Amino acid sequence: MYDFTSMIPRRNTDSVKWDVKPNELPMWVADMDFKVAPEIRDAMRQKIDFGIFGYEEPHDDYFQAVIDWYTKEHHATPKKEWMFLSTGVVPTISSSVRRVSNVGDNVLVQAPVYNIFYNSIVNNGRHVLSSDLVYDPNNHQYHIDFADLERKLAEPLTTMMILCNPHNPIGKVWSRDELIKINQLCIKHSVTLLSDEIHGDLVFQGDDYTPMFSLPDDLIQNVIVCVSPSKTFNVAALHAATVIIPNQVLRDKVNRGINTDELGEPNLLAIPGTIAAYTKAGQWVHKLRQHIRANYQTVVDFCQKNIPDVTVVPSTATYLVWIDVSQLTDDSAKLESFIRSQTGLYVSAGTVYGGDGNHFLRMNIASPASMIDDGLNRLKNGIEQSKQSK
Repeated sequence: MYDFTSMIPRRNTDSVKWDVKPNELPMWVADMDFKVAPEIRDAMRQKIDFGIFGYEEPHDDYFQAVIDWYTKEHHATPKKEWMFLSTGVVPTISSSVRRVSNVGDNVLVQAPVYNIFYNSIVNNGRHVLSSDLVYDPNNHQYHIDFADLERKLAEPLTTMMILCNPHNPIGKVWSRDELIKINQLCIKHSVTLLSDEIHGDLVFQGDDYTPMFSLPDDLIQNVIVCVSPSKTFNVAALHAATVIIPNQVLRDKVNRGINTDELGEPNLLAIPGTIAAYTKAGQWVHKLRQHIRANYQTVVDFCQKNIPDVTVVPSTATYLVWIDVSQLTDDSAKLESFIRSQTGLYVSAGTVYGGDGNHFLRMNIASPASMIDDGLNRLKNGIEQSKQSK
């Protein structure tokens, strides 16, 4: 019923991911190469067939779909009054930065991290302050330096923190205890915490992620949570996100800000598409996670056998693989450019994510297995050629 094996031709379809040269293989931006679940497509067809596309806003059925999904999938139940619809996680982050911090303030992140966070901060006249994640080259795992985190949260100009859970690009799921500790420090130092949980449904092995809104009430009064069907169901073009804010004063401030910022109306398919996704397409997601897990293991096994100079950082979530190339270079952007020019493989250079990203590449594995195999062979050839060229 669900097809995760066919290669869908996407060139010349206005796809950002596939706007590449004929010989190139794009495995960079977080966009899956799978058709959307048929249940979602059916709901969209019904909307199109209705034929009237005026102004719309979500009602109880939309929010109940989100509530039921998080209750069933993650054993965490947000309250309906905590939620409102936005046109996307990134616009919500940018608007929140404007509403809960001031020009010149510090907004704290944990690099290496999703590069668009930096844009949302700098483009709004705030300063990026990173408490870099600490990488252990022996076990290839990252951890939080809580002493450094507290020092930076305690700086007078630090008024906001943006958390990524599960973390992009390293694929790490923060534990409940870690989340509690992070937010205790934010509360101690009067810092608003925004949690981007867009990859929360894509934990493919190990313990599930903990939605920030599920922590005890006294730990979530400074919290803004952003969730979305976009990564889970491959529906980024719907421009839909749900913002969950337990504290009414903070919720009203952010919601008014989003309205004032005129982020625009949701895509005409956003509401029916999201409802169908959360109420009817759960089995598709479960099958997707199995496919991602198999692809991830393929990447690990291939690199161990065929590219011993690189290491796949162990991860349990997202479809983005973080590859340690520090034995080859301290300039992953240069390596990425060389591999693309020589083999056509287009992955992401880790440099754009900050921190120690100059030692890493990021590869998107949400594609049919045949494309993964092609990409891995190109990666192997590109690395071999790069070593020979030195």
